[in-house]
Amino acid sequence: MMTQLLKVVPEPQAILRAWMPFKSVVGVTSVRTADDYVQARATVDALVDEIRADEDHPLADVLDYLGEQVKRYEDVHFTIPEAQPREVLRFLMEQHDLKQEDLADCAPQSRISDILNGKRAISKDIAKKLARRFNVHADLFL
Repeated sequence: MMTQLLKVVPEPQAILRAWMPFKSVVGVTSVRTADDYVQARATVDALVDEIRADEDHPLADVLDYLGEQVKRYEDVHFTIPEAQPREVLRFLMEQHDLKQEDLADCAPQSRISDILNGKRAISKDIAKKLARRFNVHADLFL
């Protein structure tokens, strides 16, 4: 028999009092339009720059939440064509207007260059970092 821990469920009005200031600061909490997407994507990028690889960062949950909202929008409105992992990386870099050195949180610039030029494959470790950076599945890079 499984024992369930009973958690206190907050009153809807208490949730609303916390949600509205959050929504006001973040600017978007669900991505339904192109404008929502632009705002959420910019916020995700700022959070990634702040959090880096620190999964215990207090804003990591916000990043995960907004990243999921962005992903849902992208799944409907953008398709990434079947391509080599390095081409997927190149595509995402172009979409986000990034240079090789902008991915220093994922790999050294020289390694990114080697990957883009087909001299190196993307390692599992780098694939995970790139996936977190771009809010996509690591499988795209493997």
